[in-house]
Amino acid sequence: MLNLAPGEEYVLLDLVDRGVIVFPSALSQLASRSKCCQATIFSNWMHPLTRVIRKRTDLARAVEDYTRREVGEVVTKLDRSDCGLGVCKWKNSEDLFNHIVFSNSPPFPFVLQPLIPSCIDLRIVWIGDEYVEAYWRKNPRGFRNNLHFGGESGRYDMDAHEEKICKAIMKRGKFPYGHIDLLKTDSGQIYFSEISLFGGLKGARIGNKESMDRKQAVEDDFLRNLGLSALG
Repeated sequence: MLNLAPGEEYVLLDLVDRGVIVFPSALSQLASRSKCCQATIFSNWMHPLTRVIRKRTDLARAVEDYTRREVGEVVTKLDRSDCGLGVCKWKNSEDLFNHIVFSNSPPFPFVLQPLIPSCIDLRIVWIGDEYVEAYWRKNPRGFRNNLHFGGESGRYDMDAHEEKICKAIMKRGKFPYGHIDLLKTDSGQIYFSEISLFGGLKGARIGNKESMDRKQAVEDDFLRNLGLSALG
């Protein structure tokens, strides 16, 4: 995975345009870095009112739309922030707009979406065709279900529909492996939250070493299919 600074994403485009084979795929590397990219390419599986906010006029249009639809609490996600550190909850989109207007340096771009209350937060670890596990995460002291900040977890058995969604997301983003987060509402509706090539494993049965070994095996299979080897 290329170590790109913000604004250097064009390097991936240049490599692909010159015919360089990139693994994991360039699209998966870009999506893994950018919440805004994910909100764009995985929009079919996200909450339908999810918006990518790149400027104040985008936010003003979202406020008008949310107000008309009587959307209450909303959540924002900073583009390149992980571990729940870039996730914020707002009373409504108007409060968010007021904050942005009076900010000297608005944090554009970011993802905006309605808060989905009383939902189950699911983490799915999917590595190639050989390993899949899922577990729920919950924080009784806040809406961020990240396990690094006091959350709890437990095993979860996915049904065929949930597995189908994960497969579709992996295929769309060209992810050879991934850590997928889904939100399941009380009514059983499934919404995609985010995905990463190298997410946290706290709460998972698989450990870091086994995870990296399995991901290396996926890469080795990819090389063999190209007629290459890990030693070139």
